[in-house]
Amino acid sequence: MAATSAFAMLGSTGCGAGDITGSVVETRSGRVRGSATDGVHAFKGVPYAAPPQGVARYLPPRPVRAWTGVRDAVPLGPTPPQPPTPPPLDFFAPAIPGADYLNLNIWTPEPGSTRLPVMVWIFGGGFDTGSNGLYDGHAFARDGVVFVALNYRLGAEGFLFLDDGIANIALLDQIAALEWVRDNISHFGGDPGNVTVFGQSAGAMAVGTLLAMPRAEGLFRRAIMQSGAGNLCYSTDTANEIGHRLAAKLGVPPTREDVAAAGVERVLAAQTSVMSDLARRPDPQRWGGEPGCRVNMWRPTIDGATLPSAPVDAITAGAGSDVDVLIGHNSEEGRLSLVPFGSLESVTDEELFTAMRLYRLPVDRALPAYRAAYPGAGPGALLAILQADWFYTIPGLRLADARTSAPGATYLYEFAWRSPQFDGQLGACHFLEVPFVFDRLHDRRMQWITGPNPPQQLADLMHRTWVQFAHTGRANWAPYETTRRTTMRMDLRPAAVDDPYPNRHLWDGIDLH
Repeated sequence: MAATSAFAMLGSTGCGAGDITGSVVETRSGRVRGSATDGVHAFKGVPYAAPPQGVARYLPPRPVRAWTGVRDAVPLGPTPPQPPTPPPLDFFAPAIPGADYLNLNIWTPEPGSTRLPVMVWIFGGGFDTGSNGLYDGHAFARDGVVFVALNYRLGAEGFLFLDDGIANIALLDQIAALEWVRDNISHFGGDPGNVTVFGQSAGAMAVGTLLAMPRAEGLFRRAIMQSGAGNLCYSTDTANEIGHRLAAKLGVPPTREDVAAAGVERVLAAQTSVMSDLARRPDPQRWGGEPGCRVNMWRPTIDGATLPSAPVDAITAGAGSDVDVLIGHNSEEGRLSLVPFGSLESVTDEELFTAMRLYRLPVDRALPAYRAAYPGAGPGALLAILQADWFYTIPGLRLADARTSAPGATYLYEFAWRSPQFDGQLGACHFLEVPFVFDRLHDRRMQWITGPNPPQQLADLMHRTWVQFAHTGRANWAPYETTRRTTMRMDLRPAAVDDPYPNRHLWDGIDLH
């Protein structure tokens, strides 16, 4: 869907098959020059906020300073500082050094005034790792969507809380990026009135939280949450404890100025050290650390201002009620944290019992119920399913339940296709749906998790469903309501099933914040 007339107006040197540079688009801060490949135009590393330096690393985002001339937007921009991701999962967070890491990448079929639907992607990674560099939006642009992937601050830079009136910097970054989209995306062919914000894992948690944030109201019309529902949030007491632990580990007073003066590398090392300390005191309802699962050291904080209340409570009260929502999870999420490290078969009954106790489940009822629902599953397989229920399935149901009277539509899905990797042990694990949603099955990085011959027909279904939802706010199955709880099971033989949650009642009354 090349747009020769739009490019002539913008000063393009041409377009067509192959890689061509020269497309120029005006933004409020200045002009950017991107590239074109097979009729899709990409603009990468475009700043939406000023580079955070010094104490500004720990302060809300500031506006971009305008530039003169034409800014090169062909290579990927810098990525946020973060500790290295251990192999074999290091492909999730390709790192590029540089100061200007509050940036975004844009793919569009047609710069100009075409007013196409916009999809804004928020990556996952536990709120302390990840970058937009893994996520190529070519297939979305190919199919009539303007796709945007953003970087945001991670770890202490994004979530440090010191009870000083500042909170949720990472979410404020995301809001600043959405405001940039509102103000600039029409120049790239997008409709600022038809924005879908979507994300996976921590990115999905962020989307669920944005639904509840007053400052994000009106910035998006639809939301897609893949394995996350805004359920992981800190109280101010817990967030303040972690902030003070970090400062103590650095040996500095608990102020933003002093933490910033310690330097990026020391802060990253201190984060890792504090995380190790917390892992010795596992508590899923505070920071995680249960068997087979990492500590979630950084989370949004319910500070009463940027985030007035827990997202599910705000949504119950009507926040985001006019936003159309698609939410789902994978059947065996926890296998990603177990199988690649050889831990699935080593999980013991005692560790499974411990996880249930830490989750506050009634073990005497929960253990036989899970064994009955998944006959033949050993302790490791049950732990993977249990983790899915705690982090993703039950929070997603609660968010959907909170929207039963909302005017916006709500749809649920479950991704059930099982990866053949690791002798079939990887299963329907965390992140596995992402290559299908992005229609990137040929990407060698993604094949680590999908295997070399994943089913294209499933990618066609997933990608088409996401694009259709961005266009219309509707999916091709019945909306969610509490009498049937209709869920589309995404597999080689997709099917809409009613209430496929055999143990959901066991979680009644358990705090999942």
